[in-house]
Amino acid sequence: MANVPADLKYSKEHEWIRVEGNIGVVGITWFAQDQLGDVVFVEMPEVGRELKQNEQFGVVESVKTVSDLYCPVSGKVVEINTALENSPELINQDPYGEGWILKIELADPSELDSLLDAAAYEAFTKEG
Repeated sequence: MANVPADLKYSKEHEWIRVEGNIGVVGITWFAQDQLGDVVFVEMPEVGRELKQNEQFGVVESVKTVSDLYCPVSGKVVEINTALENSPELINQDPYGEGWILKIELADPSELDSLLDAAAYEAFTKEG
């Protein structure tokens, strides 16, 4: 059974976002890390970069494949998870906690409405 926390929003590209005020914490889902296998490298954007919704912002590399990362909302990157530089396996161990990838200042909170809730994301992952 996939781990899909109810308090998050999800993209069809398998990113999640947790909103804390006007900041969104972004990572990849348990489903995504499970499909990727052991994560060995994460390429993250520069702090200060402006991202548009669905824009590619980095890559995650695993022993099996390289996968692009897409931003679920528009905004400015305010922090990246530097712990992933030396410990990319945090994405496998704790994708919704220590394995977060970036924090973004939301440009348009209404974009969250276009994302999936936990039930819709769970259904989406079962279709594929």
